[in-house]
Amino acid sequence: MSTLGWILFTTVAGGVGSIVVAAAFSLATPARYVGSLISFAIGALLGAVFLEILPHAFEEAHDFRVLTATILAGILAFFVLEKLVLWRHCHTEDCEAHGDHAHGAPPAHDHGRSGLLILVGDSFHNFVDGVLIAAAFMESTALGIVTATAVIAHEIPQEVGDFLILLHSGYGKARAFALNLLSSMAMVAGALLAYFALQHAQEWVNVLLALAAASMIYVAVADLIPGLHKRPELRATLEQVLLIGLGVGSIWLVGRLAHSH
Repeated sequence: MSTLGWILFTTVAGGVGSIVVAAAFSLATPARYVGSLISFAIGALLGAVFLEILPHAFEEAHDFRVLTATILAGILAFFVLEKLVLWRHCHTEDCEAHGDHAHGAPPAHDHGRSGLLILVGDSFHNFVDGVLIAAAFMESTALGIVTATAVIAHEIPQEVGDFLILLHSGYGKARAFALNLLSSMAMVAGALLAYFALQHAQEWVNVLLALAAASMIYVAVADLIPGLHKRPELRATLEQVLLIGLGVGSIWLVGRLAHSH
């Protein structure tokens, strides 16, 4: 399969697949199990960053200081974006259970206002994810597969939250599903734009890999991990550590399988 073929396959299948799984999970599974998805997603994100993306980026870097400065700038940029309410996530168990957003609880049936805000932020997020997946595939197919796997792993708990917020905001199940599906297509748009732009600017691939690492570190450390501290009891902590390790292990396994082909 060509690089463009891989990019299209992973972004379309990943986007649609994460929406389908999230919708099914939201409607059929108790909200407390979302925490398990989150722990696994943390491991997948950090595993992708430190086992695959950063090693590739450092191998290609001409100046390590520039690369690390780019990662730092990326983390700060994602912090600012979240402050501007463009990077909207809903990962905490309270949010999943009651529709409370990490940055404020939307009122029940608010005529779609909080749902619309979620869709705008999620579309932007998906667009950026598409750009980062394309950049990874343009470095190597193996790196692209690992990056796409990590992105999809954290998309599912995010989409669970978004789906529940849309329902809480007054949208019907079918409309919420359709709007989330439409939002996921922003990932395909971002990937295609990045693919054709990077054809003429290969030097930017490594910069985007550094930003991919920054994005995943920020989401895992600033957005997801704090929610796990709401369950400090020993049993919950052991379960979280086990699932994070499972997430890291899955990325390691995907990476080994991808590199072997």
